[in-house]
Amino acid sequence: MFEPELSCYLSAHFLLTTFGSFGDLHPYVAVGIGLRDRGHRVTIATSENYRAKVEGEGLNFHAVRPDLSPLLEQPEIIARAFHPRRGSEYVMRQLFLPWLEQSCEDLMRIAPEADLLVGHAIAFATPTVAEALRKKWISVALQPSVFLSVFDPPVISGMPFARSLVRLGPRFWRQWVRFAKSIVRKWGQPLNDFRRKSGLKPLANPLLDDMFSPFGTQAWFSSAMARPQADWPANTTVTGFPFYDKREPGLGMGAELEQFLDAGPPPVVFTLGSSAVFAAGRFFEESAEAAERLGIRAVLLVGTDARNLPQRTLPGSIAMAEYAPYSELFPLAAAVVHQGGIGTTAQVIRAGRPMLVAPFSHDQPDNAARMERLQAARVLPLKSYRAERVARELRLILEKREYADAAMRAARAIAAEDGVRAACDGLEAALAG
Repeated sequence: MFEPELSCYLSAHFLLTTFGSFGDLHPYVAVGIGLRDRGHRVTIATSENYRAKVEGEGLNFHAVRPDLSPLLEQPEIIARAFHPRRGSEYVMRQLFLPWLEQSCEDLMRIAPEADLLVGHAIAFATPTVAEALRKKWISVALQPSVFLSVFDPPVISGMPFARSLVRLGPRFWRQWVRFAKSIVRKWGQPLNDFRRKSGLKPLANPLLDDMFSPFGTQAWFSSAMARPQADWPANTTVTGFPFYDKREPGLGMGAELEQFLDAGPPPVVFTLGSSAVFAAGRFFEESAEAAERLGIRAVLLVGTDARNLPQRTLPGSIAMAEYAPYSELFPLAAAVVHQGGIGTTAQVIRAGRPMLVAPFSHDQPDNAARMERLQAARVLPLKSYRAERVARELRLILEKREYADAAMRAARAIAAEDGVRAACDGLEAALAG
């Protein structure tokens, strides 16, 4: 393994730009801490609502618009953002691209000071700012589905038959990818309009092919989820997951939850991550009823939205909490039921626990299918998420040993990886190269 010489890279300034939920932010915080501990200056550029978290870890913060935190209180926007078929289009075309010019303005205030730019796939300003400043930049993929490989095709959200399409082979998927790119190319027109206005050449497909850097791409997920394919972007490295999961720096599980966990056998944990929890619907009501049907202990991580609180008194066998660090809670669980977000999925695999996945949209159906292929999960369509069906699926997961065994095999594979170290090594090498 390449061992960087720290003295060669001291005092470099890394600018990491990201947007989205905790699943999008936390890997950047993890890598930022890793770079900071090597003696570098690190700035994380993201939405203003994450300032306290970033600065609390001793990292520099730079606000970049849009700050979408006020939208989390608007159910109609959350519902559109998580629509199975149109959610991704809505997020890109309505929530992020209209802010492109402001994003570039904000990033240009800090980017001239940086030695290397590192950009999330939805941080559309990063490639344009890097090109304008003639700076190196590295693109990051947090989940396998962004690569649209014909050899390892994604499961597409909003298509109930999507899992069966994976078996159709490269010939079919070449046509599908060509069709998908022709559609998404039109979505990127505002980005190319802005580039022309800025004196830069338009990109062939700014929201797909051209979101990957010619200087290299890092895949911040485990090789247990996906291995490099011939049609991935050139110079792509799979690093493993960079883990971080504190809601606030230094904050762990609450005393009440710790007492509940100590008082009986491992519970089943029900969670919807940090974004889908705002579009929970009846998820927690059905989950509580399923736990009661099975006679098992359960933990409901309900978030801060009062609408998620079950409208009845729960038995003592079911605990509720707004949040708990997954790295502390999941190893104490019998199984985890979740939405399939990449951050949640990574933490469940890391804990070696079997899972039931009820995906909403975006990359979640593909993440769920990959866990199912590892035999560590069962997948339940969200529209079928009813207590009776949940209880039936959970009974299989809890009673059939093969799910727990497969989950432990995946956990051992992840334990052999060091996502933070691999990412930091690669970023230092890109800077030096």
